[in-house]
Amino acid sequence: MNDAQPAVEIRHLVKDFKTSFRRKPLRAVDDVSIRIMPGEVYGLIGPNGSGKSTTMKALLGLVAPSSGECAIFGKDSMKVDSRNEVGFLPENPYFYKHLSGEETLKFYGKLCGIRGSKLRDRVKELLELVDLENARYRRIGGYSKGMLQRIGLAQALIQEPRLVILDEPTAGVDPVGSREIRDLIFKLRERGITVFLCSHLLEQVQEVCDHVGIIFKGKMVKEGRLEDLIAIEDQTELVLKNASPDLVSEIETMIAKDSRAELVRSGKPRTTLERLFLRETQNREDTK
Repeated sequence: MNDAQPAVEIRHLVKDFKTSFRRKPLRAVDDVSIRIMPGEVYGLIGPNGSGKSTTMKALLGLVAPSSGECAIFGKDSMKVDSRNEVGFLPENPYFYKHLSGEETLKFYGKLCGIRGSKLRDRVKELLELVDLENARYRRIGGYSKGMLQRIGLAQALIQEPRLVILDEPTAGVDPVGSREIRDLIFKLRERGITVFLCSHLLEQVQEVCDHVGIIFKGKMVKEGRLEDLIAIEDQTELVLKNASPDLVSEIETMIAKDSRAELVRSGKPRTTLERLFLRETQNREDTK
């Protein structure tokens, strides 16, 4: 058992919202518990209206729990100092459209108390990290959706947080932009930054997350290590490269001799439409 202090600990969170007069309160989150260790990438997935964003807002102290507790690195989420080491990218971030990308990061850096050469160096580092060096002087109003998400992630990192919370980071972004956001999440993990990701895009979560929680109608219905959750317990997969027909036939014969084993399927492994799209467009970009 890992005795290290969790980056995030949500214990039996319940959140009710008042509705019209005499009507029963709406329960958006119902007894949800989540534990995220430092350096992990955790994905909270579920359909729209399942309670994902409300859970994140409770963790950030933006809404008060009806019952239960939320803590960030051991500090109560309702206390302001718990958010000192947290970066947050909301689903639809708003920026001042007349500012450039560089000016936007400097603005948020100053709000965090960063000044002078330290701020200039930090802005330069973040623009390189999110691959926006060439758009540093362009006004935010001219940014694409993918660029806005990347500058949003950069502003979430401005104060060098230990925990980054991302609410639907690729919402409305095309496949190339989505891939760029996922690559950034990999970079954050390499730096030891904990990431709490909220999404309804299952493939996105499968590619980047270590642990996953599935929330439905406010309740946590499944949670655990990604590999454990997606494994089909009674099946074993063999992937062969350059296998001859004779070898495949020999393996099938061996399977047939085992009274308990059953060959479920054979053939070429499949990619996804998104991966195919990205591979083909990248190949054409490289040949220009």
